[in-house]
Amino acid sequence: MTAVLLDGKALSEKIVQECKKETKDLNPTLAVIIVGDNPASAVYVRNKERLCEKAGIQSVKIPFSKEATQEEVIHKIEELNNDPAITGFIVQLPVPDHMYVPDIIRAIDPKKDVDGFHAYNLGKMFLSTEFEDLPPATPAGIIRILEEYNIDIEGKEAVVVGHSNIVGKPISTMLLNRNATVTTCHIYTQDLASHTARADILVVATGVPNLITGDMVKKGATVIDVGINRLENGKLVGDVHFESVSKKVGHITPVPGGVGPMTVASLIKNTVHAAQRQIMEHGTQSKEQALKKYE
Repeated sequence: MTAVLLDGKALSEKIVQECKKETKDLNPTLAVIIVGDNPASAVYVRNKERLCEKAGIQSVKIPFSKEATQEEVIHKIEELNNDPAITGFIVQLPVPDHMYVPDIIRAIDPKKDVDGFHAYNLGKMFLSTEFEDLPPATPAGIIRILEEYNIDIEGKEAVVVGHSNIVGKPISTMLLNRNATVTTCHIYTQDLASHTARADILVVATGVPNLITGDMVKKGATVIDVGINRLENGKLVGDVHFESVSKKVGHITPVPGGVGPMTVASLIKNTVHAAQRQIMEHGTQSKEQALKKYE
């Protein structure tokens, strides 16, 4: 058996083109607050800027030094909350250790929370699929992959390995909303393989390189690998041992080129959706007005 590769890169380009059709009259602007000089964050921000340009979304980068105080960052968040020219914004994680992430996320206006991390947006997801207005970008990207490749969710055994607020918990909820039977595993789960081996849909988001091996998966399963890990030799690998697992399962996401591009594309989609909702309520400003104050 040779697994079908779930091509997140190609699908992300498709989503960007879908968004581009909707941005002409929206004039959306995405702001990114970045604190410090984390190399991985810099790469992510560049990818976001590139896709924003392709989608017709203005992007604004607001840098802070790693010595910036939490109060300074929250003050900027409050400014963006009240700025009608900014339709969506994120605080790029991670931030320096002296900052408390929950307080930073709590300061963001849920209507502009295009990362989908605010408790209001996370809480709404528990109601049903119709309330997944601004879902976390990575889980939203995973659901879109499953839908695009016509992978049934309803009635399937879904196992999620990892229970972070960013991926594990929200994707468990979104799968449950679509009537999967969901098991969420984590570092304290005993006999992990006994759970993963019965999964029709397996989502792995742990940050542990090659954690899931071929003997731990069900034949014909769909495997979504969220991990991106750089080994000592410089090679990028996921949380799933691709060589052994791909020989056994029916569908699998590659690393890189799987979930990663979909996360950025989902952020773009959330930015468009946030702009649509705000226009309905308040109208919008021109692109020139949006960018002028950040030049």
